[in-house]
Formats: sequence, C-alpha cells, structure tokens
Amino acid sequence: MNRYEAEFSNLVKAYRKRHMGKGPSRITTTFCKQWAICEMEGNLSPVEKFMAAAEEGKHILREARTQWVKDMYRKEPPVEMEELLGAKLMDLFVDIDIDKDFGMSIFVFDQDIQQKFGSL
Repeated sequence: MNRYEAEFSNLVKAYRKRHMGKGPSRITTTFCKQWAICEMEGNLSPVEKFMAAAEEGKHILREARTQWVKDMYRKEPPVEMEELLGAKLMDLFVDIDIDKDFGMSIFVFDQDIQQKFGSL
C-alpha cells in the first residue's frame, strides 16, 4: 500500500467513524484502474456482534452494512476522498461477511486512479 492508498484508507475509516459511530479496526486499500478497493476488518460494534448471534440480526446487519452505507455516501458525498484523488466518486459497491466481520467496499471514480497514484 503506497502513501495515497494509506491516506485513502484513513479517510474511509474516519468517514465511517463520523457517520456510523465506528470505523473498521483494520483497512487496506488497493488502487486498480478507476477503483479503490478497500478490505476492512473489525467493522462491527459490540452491540452489532451481539445482534449477529441471531439469524435475523445477521440479516438486519447485512442490510445496514451494505445498502444503508451506500445511501450514506450518496447523501453525504466523501469530499475529502475526492479532493485527495482529484477525482469524482461515481459509484460504490459494498459487501460484508457478518460471521467473519470482514467487509469490502469498491469505490469507482471517474478517472484511472491507479495510473495517477497506484503502486507500480
């Protein structure tokens, strides 16, 4: 992970903490073409872990950690991320494995950020 990928990881973590109350405990970002691919561990709060003990709780958490997160980014655009990269966020794909507490977010930008900032 290079300097820009590390800074992007920090911005994602801060954004999630600011808007969700908790960011991931570990995040790794890789730039690939127009994508910033973030692998995130330690996403769930203690209350969410308790909820995940029940099957219905897992479904509610998965919905919250996928669709609601995408809606949050639409309502509150990640200006700091766009400023860092000099690129506009066009789309976001989000998924999480509740049992493993492992999530992925793929941020799609309007430019090839790998070419601008990625590791060689």
